[in-house]
Amino acid sequence: MCVMNRSIALLAIAACVFLPACGGDDTAPSAAAPLVFSTQLFPANEVPPITGTESSGRGAVQVQFNVTRDASGGISAATATFTFQLTGFPAGTTVQGAHIHPGPAGINGGVIISTGLTATNTVTLPSGTGEFTFSNIPVDPALAQQILTNPAGFYFNVHSPNNTGGFARGQLQRVS
Repeated sequence: MCVMNRSIALLAIAACVFLPACGGDDTAPSAAAPLVFSTQLFPANEVPPITGTESSGRGAVQVQFNVTRDASGGISAATATFTFQLTGFPAGTTVQGAHIHPGPAGINGGVIISTGLTATNTVTLPSGTGEFTFSNIPVDPALAQQILTNPAGFYFNVHSPNNTGGFARGQLQRVS
């Protein structure tokens, strides 16, 4: 009898793991869960590929969208936090832009989400290496949804005075 009760209990637990009615649907969007994307940044990914002194570096970025969802699960508000690292670039490299652009690999697009770096608001890599974080960047909810739906259709890159179109780029990939 004890073995049968244990078997029934295990069967009930297994059913709850696989049936959303027991504990919620894990595929449904969580209002509190951030959307996280990342990519590796390489000068060779730029269009055209970077040559010269800034071609020796690499980097990585993590983009986190903090979203608010409406009752139907749609994104109704969003902000972004960008954290990116760059290494192997010439000492003193100036970063004068860091953005998300629309465009699949091999295609350039205009800036759609900026970290706020500009030609008059720059950061420098004193030793050719650095890590930067920019938080609470407003994001249009429809744009956040587009990136969520097709992250590979968007890229992040960084810009310098020597390479105003960008010196390291990578296509976004969803992490969580």
